[in-house]
Amino acid sequence: MNMQIELVPRERSQVIRHLMQFYLYDFTKYLNIDVDQDGIFPEYPGLDAFWTEKGRKFPFLITSDGSPAGFALVEKLDPGSKDNDYYLTEFFVMQKYRRSGVGTNAAYELFRRFPGRWKVTQVRNNVIAQAFWRKIIGDYTGGRFREKFHPELGNPSQYFVT
Repeated sequence: MNMQIELVPRERSQVIRHLMQFYLYDFTKYLNIDVDQDGIFPEYPGLDAFWTEKGRKFPFLITSDGSPAGFALVEKLDPGSKDNDYYLTEFFVMQKYRRSGVGTNAAYELFRRFPGRWKVTQVRNNVIAQAFWRKIIGDYTGGRFREKFHPELGNPSQYFVT
């Protein structure tokens, strides 16, 4: 497996938009999301900002042996942010590539590219994602992370420094 992660320029934004459909499909297990009359999930809110807010929002394509395998959306927060510098807004690996090391290697590469204080959040009832991120972050930091739960939604977030 040859995993690579690359910043996606605006002219190739469709690859993220297309993969987003699979991501949203996966989320139908956890959130009430429906397709429209044409069988398309709604546009991800704020996705365009990942190409208009350069230096603050970063859209990455994850590939495996040259084929699209997933994506990651990273946000750099304002310098005055209290708890973190970077937020992993979304992270998706297609099922074909799960449990192959693609997700782990992609996450580690993101952490290396953006040294600082990180926040990663999962949906409350997505226990598979929670287990994945606790393991990845725990292994990467040697167990040095803290976890908080959103007071109303109950979503867990891990905070750590790279």
